[in-house]
Amino acid sequence: MIRWVFAIFIGLIVFSALLPWLEKLGVGRLPGDLRFKLFGRVFCLPFASTILLSLAVMLLAKFLK
Repeated sequence: MIRWVFAIFIGLIVFSALLPWLEKLGVGRLPGDLRFKLFGRVFCLPFASTILLSLAVMLLAKFLK
């Protein structure tokens, strides 16, 4: 269980770093993605996009194996 929480946490960090580039493709604006403004900064929590990209990577890895 802890490994999954850690993997999701790492995925969120990586996805947040790539978010400006991925927004040009339309990723990061799904219904499960949260954006909020706090103290003048915009924070993004892309839960739905992270799950979608993880599923895509998992399927790609499965078919290439």
